[in-house]
Amino acid sequence: MPVAGEPMIRRIIRWLVSQGVDDLVLNLHHRPETLTAVVGDGQDLEARVRYSWEQPQVLGSAGGPRRALPLVAADTFLIINGDTLTDLDLGPIAAAHVESRALVTLALVPNREFDRYGGVRLDRNDCVAGFVTRGAASAGSWHFIGVQAVSASVFAELDVNVPSKSVGGVYDALIASVPGAVRGFRCDTEFWDVGTVADYWRTSMAFMRREGQTGSSVGRAVRIDPSARLNESILWDDVEVGAGAVIEKCIVTDGVSIPAGAHYEDAVLVTAESAAVRAIAR
Repeated sequence: MPVAGEPMIRRIIRWLVSQGVDDLVLNLHHRPETLTAVVGDGQDLEARVRYSWEQPQVLGSAGGPRRALPLVAADTFLIINGDTLTDLDLGPIAAAHVESRALVTLALVPNREFDRYGGVRLDRNDCVAGFVTRGAASAGSWHFIGVQAVSASVFAELDVNVPSKSVGGVYDALIASVPGAVRGFRCDTEFWDVGTVADYWRTSMAFMRREGQTGSSVGRAVRIDPSARLNESILWDDVEVGAGAVIEKCIVTDGVSIPAGAHYEDAVLVTAESAAVRAIAR
């Protein structure tokens, strides 16, 4: 998924490398070829990238790290979500994790959209007291931004072939059995989400502005007829736009061919094949 013309995973890797984190394991399940194609071994990003294959079964937010442990081969490591972007300074959270001797340390910001996001409750010592669902119960809580420092022992005893969750599973059990094992790292850093079409649109436009891009965002191997007109649209890879077509405030996904003279506005365009796969998944 591109953000302002660059695959999101490459943005995450560049951010990690800029902070000295360059030995990476990418967890793959759905459409793994799309990630391996744009990352490879990571050499052009000055990283060492290897892959953990969470297949054929999706193993969950704890089962995935369990499967990857032999590749990670470290007592303490970072887990970074692949669907959020942030400019968090990783040094302080890593130092806080080591100093507190916690088993899990979650990067948290104030939960300002508690009607959309569940939250994390902290006690006065920054220990996680529990997790709450979105809505009124989440008011005054903290929002996890997809960055955490963890100890391998948290996942080591899990069955490598059985799905398991971190929040709502392993972490809740830790909180109940080992007080202080799961801690929060309070910060007020920026983060961007792509969990909905609206989130993805806002994130893409924010990065285009930050990077001085104007007009539309265009991916790789895109063919646009000179007579076509684009306005504030996001084109992914291998898109073709025919003569005289008008595309306004649209997201055009991989492989879409827009016929000559077509006019689309405020739409998400996908190939027939992608639509069929989505229908089957439901």
